[in-house]
Amino acid sequence: MAKENINQHHNEDYEYDTLTNDKLIKDHDYDGIRELDNDLPPWWKWLFYITIIFSIVYCIRLFVFHSDDLVQDREYEKAMVEAEMNKPVQSEAIEFKLVLLEDETSIASGKETWDKICAVCHLVDGGGLVGPNMTDNYWIHGNTVEDMFNIITTGVIEKGMIPYKDQLSEQKRLEVISFILVKLQGTSPATPKAPEGTEY
Repeated sequence: MAKENINQHHNEDYEYDTLTNDKLIKDHDYDGIRELDNDLPPWWKWLFYITIIFSIVYCIRLFVFHSDDLVQDREYEKAMVEAEMNKPVQSEAIEFKLVLLEDETSIASGKETWDKICAVCHLVDGGGLVGPNMTDNYWIHGNTVEDMFNIITTGVIEKGMIPYKDQLSEQKRLEVISFILVKLQGTSPATPKAPEGTEY
């Protein structure tokens, strides 16, 4: 009798799909569609359990032990260390000094600048054309390295010589001065211009 009552109660709560014999939830339908009261697949439940376990372990590592690389401060510090390690080594700036250069490399570089820029007004052999003779002992603006560097830097606009501070680096200016004093001074040009300025 009790078994019959249980079955009767069971049948009152559920209806069964006539095709699959799956039980249907009574009083739970929408637009004539009734939901099956089946258990979730085991693989789905285990996947759900695993995600819960993973999230717990992750939160403990992140907020309790601070041992996870996803911590923003740790990521930032790590990135800064890597950037510093990969930073190209920069050589220390060499202090520029106005001293006469006599090495072959500097003199050759100075001659290249002379031939390209200065020879137009002073001739290749330094005898002078529009500009003064650079081979004699007469100088209009002085003959020290400092005097000549200042003239090349600022120019002599009234004589037609433009400033070269934006066209030639400090090193290039010093090299061409060194070429003049080491290689041109005291030579004998083909057609020297008359002396100008003060004899030194």
